Amino acid sequence: MAVVVGRRPMRTVGTGVAHHHAGATRSGGRRPASRRKSDSGRPTGAARSSGENHVLIPQGRVVLAPLTRQRSYGNVPQPHAILYYQERTTKGGLLIAEATGISDTAQGYKDTPGIWTKEQVEAWKPIVDGVHAKGGIFFCQIWHVGRVSNNTFQPNGQAPISSTNKSLKPAVRANGIDVATFSTPRRLETDEIPFVVNDYRVAARNAIEAGKRHPITFLTPDILIRNILNYPNTGFDGVEIHGAHGYLIDQFLKDQVNDRSDKYGGSLENRCRFALEVVQAVTDEIGADKVGIRLSPFASYSEAADSNPEALGLYMANALNKFGILYCHMVEPRMVKLGEKFETPHSLRPIRDAFKGTFIAAGGYNKEDGNKAVSTGYTDLVAYGRLFLSNPDLPERFEIDAPLNKYNRETFYISDPVIGYTDYPFLPSDV
Repeated sequence: MAVVVGRRPMRTVGTGVAHHHAGATRSGGRRPASRRKSDSGRPTGAARSSGENHVLIPQGRVVLAPLTRQRSYGNVPQPHAILYYQERTTKGGLLIAEATGISDTAQGYKDTPGIWTKEQVEAWKPIVDGVHAKGGIFFCQIWHVGRVSNNTFQPNGQAPISSTNKSLKPAVRANGIDVATFSTPRRLETDEIPFVVNDYRVAARNAIEAGKRHPITFLTPDILIRNILNYPNTGFDGVEIHGAHGYLIDQFLKDQVNDRSDKYGGSLENRCRFALEVVQAVTDEIGADKVGIRLSPFASYSEAADSNPEALGLYMANALNKFGILYCHMVEPRMVKLGEKFETPHSLRPIRDAFKGTFIAAGGYNKEDGNKAVSTGYTDLVAYGRLFLSNPDLPERFEIDAPLNKYNRETFYISDPVIGYTDYPFLPSDV
């Protein structure tokens, strides 16, 4: 059972399926996303964050990290993902779904899932229901790649959008073989940014709808303890805003990328404005108790570095406290480059101490240093990626100190629905 302290009542929302994208259209103009409003001008039924803090303690404190797998053909989640996520579900455990695009401009990789069309939302429903059937807690990571793309992934072959018009250099892909090339991005105009923020809001609403079969409203006191098994027909339990790894939000946060001169660039406060506007929109839409964010202030993925990463992390931690979101998911300073550990004097400890909600640390952890991080109060939870990918029963293996399967990098991003995906073995039943 997951225990959430200080949780506000959940609410019902509309269908929330978007059929738009932010940025340039075929004619080169810009159009706003549709938005359902009340007489006051705010989204109908929107719940404003109270600023109170929430605490999430999943079973075992072991979290499935979001892992891109590139098996969602045509950006639509596939039935084989039902088994993949169910295999990694334990009762009361937290799973964070792979990075999921918020709009048709959000894509930068082949066969990654989205959540902006009705087809995509419907395709997520059996996957979400499968996790809930085993008692898991499931968050959807909502994502926009920004300039980490090229025009072949973009609607009408347009330029990717970003905080900047600076191009990325060609880079070897994560499989270590293929070389990715990137188109010159188009710098978002100041008046376009609210439309992109709205895409995150709509994606969050769609995630909460993905799996819902009938409306459920909880009328509760300030403290709610919910056993998800009692409510198997809800959608995702929440969303994680992807603000890490050099993608769109990170392109605003980092001063080595953000070269803007408007209210979204320059000072630390300005560079964090876009990220915090996204947090505000998403918490207003679905409630702060169903929102997390992932950040990587120390990383330099996709040429996104910052001259003072600790100051950036601390500023965001303190700013996030005002929204009372459920958790902050931080990538360890040692993970400067994708998949590689480096020695560093930096630590997440000051940021962890500043943030008042649940804290999740990720990046190169094994069982021993994960246990130490939790027992010393360095973090509340530890997210595991590659070890969970290759060991669907990772929490059980940790519990009984069983040997681990070795992961195979060559099958991380292939399109096969079984190989390297659902064929990693479980422990024998007699162990």
